[in-house]
Order: sequence, then C-alpha cells, then structure tokens
Amino acid sequence: MNKLAKLKYLPNNFEIMEEGDHVLCAISGKKIPLEKLNYWNVDEQEAYYSYIEASVKKDSN
Repeated sequence: MNKLAKLKYLPNNFEIMEEGDHVLCAISGKKIPLEKLNYWNVDEQEAYYSYIEASVKKDSN
C-alpha cells in the first residue's frame, strides 16, 4: 500500500480516521510510515518526521 492516512492526533496515541500506511511531515514533507510515527502536535494536528522537525516547529511559535 502507498496511501496517505488521515489521523487524529491524541496526547499519547493517534486514531486512524482514514486507512493508509503513511503521513507527511508538516515541516519537511517527508513520508512517515505509521509504524515509525513518534512525533506530533495534538493542538496543531501535525506530524513530524523526527525530534528535529518537532523542535523547529516549537521554536517558531
């Protein structure tokens, strides 16, 4: 499968709203396989590829 998933990001988990196998990083646009997804922002409902992109977003607020 090579389909973009739609997720609802929760504080310690995420809920799959639309089936898929990856999401896109809000900063870099890189594909993130769901099994590798570790960083997201609940308030912004955004996924991040790694702690680096997550910290970039945090610093820009």
